[in-house]
Amino acid sequence: MVMTDRPESPSAREVLWRFGPMVYAPTVLFAIGEGAVLPLIPILAGNLGADVALSALVASMLVVGQLIGNLPAGWAVARVGERITMIGAGTLALVVALSAALLPSLPVFAAAVFLIGFCAAAFGLARHSFMTTRVPVMFRARALSLLGGTFRLGMFAGPFIAAALIGLFGDERATIWFFAVCLVALIVLVTFGPDPEKQFAAERPERSHESEDSGEPVTGSIPVAGRVGVFRTMWLHRRVLSRVGLAAACLSAVRSARQVVLPLWGVSIGLDAQTIALVVGVSGALDFALFYASGQVMDRFGRLWAALPAMVLMGSGFLALSITHDGSSAEMWFALFAAVLGVGNGLSSGILLTIGADLAPKDDPAPFLGSWRTLTDAGGATTPLIVTGITAISSLSFAAGAVGIIGLLGAVAFVRWLPRFVPHVRD
Repeated sequence: MVMTDRPESPSAREVLWRFGPMVYAPTVLFAIGEGAVLPLIPILAGNLGADVALSALVASMLVVGQLIGNLPAGWAVARVGERITMIGAGTLALVVALSAALLPSLPVFAAAVFLIGFCAAAFGLARHSFMTTRVPVMFRARALSLLGGTFRLGMFAGPFIAAALIGLFGDERATIWFFAVCLVALIVLVTFGPDPEKQFAAERPERSHESEDSGEPVTGSIPVAGRVGVFRTMWLHRRVLSRVGLAAACLSAVRSARQVVLPLWGVSIGLDAQTIALVVGVSGALDFALFYASGQVMDRFGRLWAALPAMVLMGSGFLALSITHDGSSAEMWFALFAAVLGVGNGLSSGILLTIGADLAPKDDPAPFLGSWRTLTDAGGATTPLIVTGITAISSLSFAAGAVGIIGLLGAVAFVRWLPRFVPHVRD
C-alpha cells in the first residue's frame, strides 16, 4: 500500500474511530465471550467426569486448535476475504458452543474447545490481515495495540462476567450460553454492518498515476500479482521467520509463562486462592492499562523501543522472582514482581501484531500472517509444557529462571534482527 503525506490524510483518531464498529466491536464481543468460558474449561471438563490430568488436557485443546487453525485461516482469508472468514468462523463457533451446551458429553466438550480455538485463529487473523492492508503505516502500531487491547479487555472482564452468571444461575454452563449470545451479536454485526473491505476499497485513491503513461497502447492483459500459497510463503520468507519470528516466539513464550507461573508460585509459597487472585488481578489491570501506550511508543520511536523494554522487564522479573521463593518476604516479592510482569506485558501490547503487519507482503498478507501467527502461537503453546517439565525435574524456581533467560535471549534477538528487517517508519 502506497502512503503519501498529503494534508487531507485522515488523523489517527479519525481512522481508529471509523474502525470501531467494523473491527473493534466484533473483536470485543468474541474476546469477552471467550474470556468468560476460558477459566471454567477445567471445571466444566471435571463436571463431565474428567480427572485433573484429563481436565488439563481438555483445556490445552484451545491452544492446540488455535495453533493448527492459523495456516488454514491464512488460506481462507487470502481466498474469500476477511469478512466471509469472520462470518464462517463465528457461525462454526456458534454451532460448537450450542453443541457443548446442549450435549453434556466429555468428547463433545473436548472437540468444542478445540474448534473454538480453531475459530479464534481464523477470527484473529482476519482482523489482523484487514488492518495490515488498510491502516496507514504512520499509526499502524496504535491501531494494532488497540486491537490487542480489545483481547485483553475480554480476558480481563470475561472472568468477572462468568462469576456473575454463575452466581445468578448456579450453573457453569451459563457461560457457554453467554458466549453463544456474543457470537450471535457478532455474526449479525459483521453480516449486516457496513462491509469494511468494500468501503475502504472505494475510498482508496486511484493508483493509475503511480507509474508514468508511456502513450503506447496496451495490447495484452494487465499483469497482477499472483497469489502464493501458505507453505510457499513460509519458504520464501524463511529468513525473516527464522530470525525475527524466533524473537517473537520468545516474547509469546514469556507471556504464556506469566499466566502459568504466577498462580503456581502463589500456591507454592502458601498463599490462599483469594490473595493469589488479587495479585494476579492487579497484574492484569496494569497490563490492560498500558496497552495503548505501547502503540504510542512504537509509532513515535520505533518498534524496538517497545519490544526491548518489555522483554527486559519480563525476563529480569522472572529471574529476580526465581531467587525469592524461600526468603522471609516471599509474599511481598511475589506481589512486586507480578506487577513488574504486568507492566512488561502491557508495554508489549500489539507488538506481535504490528511486527507481523510490517513484515507481511502488502498485496497478499494473509498467508504470511498465518505462518507468523503459527510461529508465535507455538512459542506460547510449548511454554506451559516446558515449565511443567522443569518443575517436575527440578523446581518451580528453576523453571521461572529458565523463562527469564528465554526473555533476555529474546531481547538480544530483537536488538540484533528487528532494526534490520523492520526499520523505524517515520511519518
